[in-house]
Amino acid sequence: MGSRASTFVVLWVNLFTLVVSVGVAGMGIWMGTRHHNECDKFLTLPVLAIGGFVFLISLTGFMGALKDISILLWIYLILMFFLLVGIASFTVFAFIITNNGAGHTVAGQRYKEYRLEDYSHWFQKKLNDKTYWQHLRSCLVKPDYCNSLIKECKTLEQYKQAKLSPIEAGCCRPPSECGYPARNASYYDLSFNPVSSNKDCQLYKNRRSVKCYNCNSCKAGVAQYLKKEWKIAAIFNVIALAVLILLYCVGCYARRNASKAHHCKMAPIYLNLNELDAVHSVL
Repeated sequence: MGSRASTFVVLWVNLFTLVVSVGVAGMGIWMGTRHHNECDKFLTLPVLAIGGFVFLISLTGFMGALKDISILLWIYLILMFFLLVGIASFTVFAFIITNNGAGHTVAGQRYKEYRLEDYSHWFQKKLNDKTYWQHLRSCLVKPDYCNSLIKECKTLEQYKQAKLSPIEAGCCRPPSECGYPARNASYYDLSFNPVSSNKDCQLYKNRRSVKCYNCNSCKAGVAQYLKKEWKIAAIFNVIALAVLILLYCVGCYARRNASKAHHCKMAPIYLNLNELDAVHSVL
């Protein structure tokens, strides 16, 4: 790749990411102004931080490539290195914590049930933290999920054949091991003594505001949802990592060319100084 081509790639790629970072930061500010949405407020700071960091990297790379300033390209490469390390670390971490956990089939049902103890220790620790769970529940576990089941499944047979999501299966109904007979999609007969010692059997209530929202089965359903999302994010990060490594190599080449250009500009100055020294020595 020629010097002009490498500079051109760094210049326009960073111009694009510069525009994207402004959009990301703007979205973070917009989310922060929506005070009625607790989930959006919870995500505001990370979005702003990501947008600001990408903006700083892009601006440094853009100006360095535009003006052929070697020191700016050095700073750009250092920031890119930290970004690569961060993405690589997060990707490895995401693959590790999403390696465990799977659904268990329920006899006569299409949906699966999930158990919190099947998931990684990190997931268990986070979901058992009361403050973290309250934030996460307000974002992911909406009462509408459970309230809509009675509308979608008008008969008990339809409910048994419904393909519930992990959150619906864990948060809207008691675990099957409790032995509570279902009367419809939103009501279980709790007059029966549970046949299991699982504490979720005691926590479940038919009230719409309670259901099984504080059950371990609900946390397991959320863990399964997060596992899927983190797995997708990890795969996306692998692709992003490959692109960023390629861009990093191009940036190294552009930095080297900028350094050579700087030395070439300084060479005539050094030559003239040497000639002056020679003249002074003759005189």
